[in-house]
Amino acid sequence: MSPRVRRILITVGLFALAVLVGTVLGNPWLGVALGILIGIGALIGMSSKAAGNQGIYDRDDDGTEL
Repeated sequence: MSPRVRRILITVGLFALAVLVGTVLGNPWLGVALGILIGIGALIGMSSKAAGNQGIYDRDDDGTEL
């Protein structure tokens, strides 16, 4: 399985899990919103790790880090 397919499957799985949790809590739209946010965060994190940019210190960057 290629890394790209693995990343997509993990993201879709996290999205489905968030929708399920939202449904259990009684609000599936909350689950959809959480799923989108968690999925995007997971994709950013996995892409950063795959590109070797994890933990690089940039003196000029005062922004937030994942």
